[in-house]
Amino acid sequence: MKLILASTSESRKKILKKLAIPFDCIAPECDETPLLNENAKDLVLRLSYIKAQSVAKNYIGTETIIIGSDQVGVLDGQIVGKPHTVENAKLQLSKSSGKTFSFYTGLSVINAQTQQSVTIFEPFQVTFRPLSEAEIASYIAKEMPLQCAGSFKCDELGITLFEKFEGNDINALVGLPLIKLTKIMTEMGYNPLLITP
Repeated sequence: MKLILASTSESRKKILKKLAIPFDCIAPECDETPLLNENAKDLVLRLSYIKAQSVAKNYIGTETIIIGSDQVGVLDGQIVGKPHTVENAKLQLSKSSGKTFSFYTGLSVINAQTQQSVTIFEPFQVTFRPLSEAEIASYIAKEMPLQCAGSFKCDELGITLFEKFEGNDINALVGLPLIKLTKIMTEMGYNPLLITP
């Protein structure tokens, strides 16, 4: 059976490699614009499925498992995007200082042969410690997290920004909840522990 990650995200590739099984990556075709009045949870559930389905449609009837995932950050009830500039990154981290930041991840897995699909939601929270302007400026200069929602890379130097984590799977923080993924894959007949690399 073939495994495909419907993503070009380096972070998601890195996480999936932990399972030590072969997989391919294919960029999904997906308009990620939120719908009118769509909340963060509904957004990631919808987009994760669309991403997986956009790849799965080309493998109908084949022994292929397709994984789609989408994630957003939420602070004070508002979706937080990528900063793109140093000034925006400083503003985002200043607003996050001393607060709890939520990550909402949608995960969709499709079996192209049976057309079985499972879509789940996985929340994860990080609480920032109080940050000084000097710490924020230094962190941004060292890591330049301008393409990261919330302006931090939690799997690198960004770990120094936090007081605590709350969630069931640390991998969900980076965008691919492996605990639930492996459970779904196993239920679809593709147990990572029984796959020969």
